[in-house]
Amino acid sequence: MLELAAGAVRGHRLRSALSMLGIAIGIAAVVLLSSIGAGVHRYVFDSFNQFGTNILEINPGSTETIGIPGVLGGSTNQLTIDDAVAIGRLPEVQHVMPLAFGQARVEAGQLGRSVYVYGATAEMPSIWRFGVRQGSFLPPGDPRRGGYTAVLGTTVKRELFGDGNALGAFVRVAGTRFRVIGVMEPKGSILGFDMDDAVYVPTATAMRLFNLEQVFEIEVVYREELPVERVVAAVRALMIERHRGNEDFTITTQTAMLDTLGNVMRALKLAVGAIAGVSLLVGTIGILTVMWITVNERTPEIGLLRAIGATPGQVLRVFLGESAMLAGLGGAVGLAGGYAVAWILRTAVPGLPVHTPLSYAIAGLLTSILAGLLSGILPARRAARLDPILALQGE
Repeated sequence: MLELAAGAVRGHRLRSALSMLGIAIGIAAVVLLSSIGAGVHRYVFDSFNQFGTNILEINPGSTETIGIPGVLGGSTNQLTIDDAVAIGRLPEVQHVMPLAFGQARVEAGQLGRSVYVYGATAEMPSIWRFGVRQGSFLPPGDPRRGGYTAVLGTTVKRELFGDGNALGAFVRVAGTRFRVIGVMEPKGSILGFDMDDAVYVPTATAMRLFNLEQVFEIEVVYREELPVERVVAAVRALMIERHRGNEDFTITTQTAMLDTLGNVMRALKLAVGAIAGVSLLVGTIGILTVMWITVNERTPEIGLLRAIGATPGQVLRVFLGESAMLAGLGGAVGLAGGYAVAWILRTAVPGLPVHTPLSYAIAGLLTSILAGLLSGILPARRAARLDPILALQGE
């Protein structure tokens, strides 16, 4: 029966190829989009895990407030270094860092480049799990005072100093002179930000450089043994008290971040499923149409099969096998195409997170075969029900 089905597929190569095309496109779309989705999920999850799970982010402005901050609602109190200092006194908190952020040109001698500039404190290596390769990080002390020392990312150090020693040298950041006291270990990119192509200076100094009135966010690391709800409640109560009864800030936990990521991934999976479903539906209808026409064309062959002793069930299985073979071959071509495009994307764009789980490939192939079986049921039943004498009369 498999030989008969394969012979029928080979006998009409162009028609078989066109029948497989819809299934192939659907499976290729599933593999490619699922690969990108799985890669993005792994990339973002790994990025979050670099910071640990016992971390909070406090951002200015409430997520429930609508309007222009300070005018039509929104944030009426600035998020300041003083807020971070007060949070750091809570017994639940281990580390706290007010973070400022900007982009500026950093220069050493005749060389210069535009980089991200992070205003941080001595707590940053502990909070971000970021090591120092040479020298030391920003010194501890009152974060409100600032200073004019800088720590370079590995890319900035290499571009400005090459293989030479950067420690003790002076660089200009946004036209201001800083002494280099350290070089960070390579960290790579986190959520699209290249941590190696950056300069780290004291928070208060960064705020003066960029003329900022409030910090970008406050990073908080709490004791791991404590429930996150207790820590959030303590931080929220303190901040509301400091902001004169206004909850004009947003506290985000790692759990909330991962929940948001999960919602995005679920939406992406639904979109992938919809695209694949439409493509598979088109392919299924195409195979159904072709198999229906095939039954008409092969009526004498069906009569001959019945005349030499084939049962209706055997005829049914022959045509079901043919439709499943068409869909399975289409699924295999789609898998190969999807993997090929995913490989090309990984090669052409090394930073693009593309990961193709084997389970997705197996599920895609099984789905294509199932679609073929479903599309072949009606034509196969019609073939099996043909009267053998009337079928032979068509010869």
